Amino acid sequence: MSTPPVTHRMVEVSGAEALWLLEGSSLGRLVYMQRDLTVVRPARHAWEYGRLVVRTPVAAAAVPATASYQVDEIRAVAGTGWTVTVSGPSEVITDPDEAAHHRRTLTGWSHGPHDTLLRIHPKTVVGFRLARAEA
Repeated sequence: MSTPPVTHRMVEVSGAEALWLLEGSSLGRLVYMQRDLTVVRPARHAWEYGRLVVRTPVAAAAVPATASYQVDEIRAVAGTGWTVTVSGPSEVITDPDEAAHHRRTLTGWSHGPHDTLLRIHPKTVVGFRLARAEA
């Protein structure tokens, strides 16, 4: 007797659960447009006071007025996990005291002109759980 095939499905989660998943992780990807191309960069993040603080190896001048940040945890073998995307206006953190605080708490991959701290003010937060569904 053969076993039924396993299918997968995406289940949208509430905004509160999406933020809970985001807060429980620290590594993601900054996504933005630059000269008609989609740019994706690794980043570390922290959720503070309703804003997403991101440290990423991007030149500050390249940070656009609007950006997205994507974080996930996928278990490839099982085909389960979750994904969250936050989008909204972004700004480079220029206050020296605030920047020093975030440089201490968020490790980076590079230092110098391509080590940027930015804040994303979320306008949308969308999350999904990836689940197995028996056919």
